[in-house]
Amino acid sequence: MKLEAKHYTAIQYLSLPPGERPPITEIAEECGVTPSAIYQWKRDPAFEAELKRQIVRNNVDDLPALIAVLPEIAIAEKNAAMAKLVLQIHGMLSDKVEVTTNASSESGTDIEALKARIEALKVRKAGDE
Repeated sequence: MKLEAKHYTAIQYLSLPPGERPPITEIAEECGVTPSAIYQWKRDPAFEAELKRQIVRNNVDDLPALIAVLPEIAIAEKNAAMAKLVLQIHGMLSDKVEVTTNASSESGTDIEALKARIEALKVRKAGDE
């Protein structure tokens, strides 16, 4: 869906915290659509993505304060998941696994040696028959 002015109007309202957000019926009226249209929009990937971006923009000023208290919460509540989140935020823990090998491109499988071995086995098998 290509977002239009009515979609952005709905996004502005829907991105507000529940206590500050008007009911869907009022949002729909403001946008000139039915409440069911608003619910349909919320299922559209483009609308949903823009709504999430707006929610982040609305709350970006609160993030430093939240990040500052996360370690205290993790320690006070002895919450391992919160501690993991704190470490990830600060780049001290990641989900990616790094694998290093000491093998060089020259130490790979020797195809010629394998072919020679197969031939030798064929000759030996033919000699046994």
